[in-house]
Amino acid sequence: MYAIVEIAGQQFKVEKGRKLYVHRLSQNEGSAVSFDKILLIENDGKVVVGTPSVKDAKVEATVIRHLKDDKVIVFKKKRRKGYRVKNGHRQCLTQIEINSINA
Repeated sequence: MYAIVEIAGQQFKVEKGRKLYVHRLSQNEGSAVSFDKILLIENDGKVVVGTPSVKDAKVEATVIRHLKDDKVIVFKKKRRKGYRVKNGHRQCLTQIEINSINA
């Protein structure tokens, strides 16, 4: 059984027991969070597609930890103009574990 869920503006394929990284959530570490914007549910070969979301469906998850992703270097240059800019960026992430999918 799996589901396609929209979390913080992105779509993820989730299964029970799976851990994944999403954009930073406001919940504390160890707290439970539920997502109710379920776009698709597959259960034993039977697929239910929402219009736009599946009614009365919910995904329960637990926040494991908050962390930062690896640094991405953004380097801009215009040749022969003396223009060089170097910036770094680290995305804030939250690791969650899926506890259950309720359809």
